[in-house]
Amino acid sequence: MFRIGHAWDTHPLVKNRKLILGGIEFDSPVGLLGHSDADVVLHAIAESFLGSLALGDLGTFYPDHQEKTKDMDSKIILKECYQKVLQEGYTLNNLDVTIYSEHIKISPKRELIRKSIAHLLNVELHQISLKATTWESMGFIGRGEAIAAECVCLIQKKDL
Repeated sequence: MFRIGHAWDTHPLVKNRKLILGGIEFDSPVGLLGHSDADVVLHAIAESFLGSLALGDLGTFYPDHQEKTKDMDSKIILKECYQKVLQEGYTLNNLDVTIYSEHIKISPKRELIRKSIAHLLNVELHQISLKATTWESMGFIGRGEAIAAECVCLIQKKDL
């Protein structure tokens, strides 16, 4: 049995914050603003896992009004959400992530991000697809005000 999950996450770019995407820190004068470390890539993946199990969204498990989730490392969020997949008897078949960023170039760190995600989930690199694109100067992403990520995951019962 297979299940599909999908998620989108976006955070505004601000000064004096670290920019972390897929667990990899970028050298950047701006970073993503959020209650946690605001890693949109790991958030989208984690939430796609929750969606594949029909468990709701990240806010259900990591509310942005609680002190215990303040500045939380998104690697923890990802691992905990994937643990729910494993506990339900599923495993990751593959995931496909797209990062939307106008001015922060992803390609120099694309393979590092893929390896980071594969390592965090303890899966093979070929199970992780990562792409990046711009918004052609349109909207809040195109103006460089935010970065977003989208993920589709496919999980399968371990017996298959």
